Amino acid sequence: MRISLLAVLGVSLTLSSFAQNNQASPKSQERLQKEVRHELVMLPLLGVFDNLAYRVDGYNVTLMGQVTRPTLKTDAERVVKRIEGVETVNNQIEVLPVSPNDDRLRRRLYRAIYGYPSLQKYDMPVIKPIRIIVKNGNVTLEGVVDSEMDKNLANIRAREVSGSFSVTNNLVVSKG
Repeated sequence: MRISLLAVLGVSLTLSSFAQNNQASPKSQERLQKEVRHELVMLPLLGVFDNLAYRVDGYNVTLMGQVTRPTLKTDAERVVKRIEGVETVNNQIEVLPVSPNDDRLRRRLYRAIYGYPSLQKYDMPVIKPIRIIVKNGNVTLEGVVDSEMDKNLANIRAREVSGSFSVTNNLVVSKG
C-alpha cells in the first residue's frame, strides 16, 4: 500500500492506492480525492479555528481533524457521503469542547498571527491557510505557509500569547 501526504490550505489529504478488497483505479482515486477536498473546503461554517483532514482508501473515506461546531462534523460527513463513488465514510472528526477561555485564546491568537505585518498575506478572505486549533488551552497550528521563516514566525507569535499551556506547530512549508 502506498501512502502520500499533501497539505493544501490547511486541509490534509492522504491517499492510499489499491486497497486489497476495495480497489480503485488511480484515476478514480484522484477524482475522489479532488471531490472530497472540494466539498470540505466549500463547507460554509469551516473557519480558521477548524482543521479538516481526510484519507481516501479505495472507495472509503475517513474524515479526521478538529472542529468547533458539532454541525460542521455532521455537514462534512453528509457532503462526502453524497460524492459519487464513495461507499463508506468513517467520521473521526473531533468536536472541540465548548470553553469561553479557549474562545478568548482563539481570538488573541488570531490577532497575534494574522495581525502581524509579515503574516498578513495569509489573511485571505475565504480559507485561511494557518489554522488555529485550541483545546483546553493547548494550541496547535495547522496548515501551509510559504517559507520556514513564516512557519517559525507564526510559532513565535502564538507562543507570545498568554493563556496557552502549549503550542504545537504542525505548519507545512509549501514546495511550490
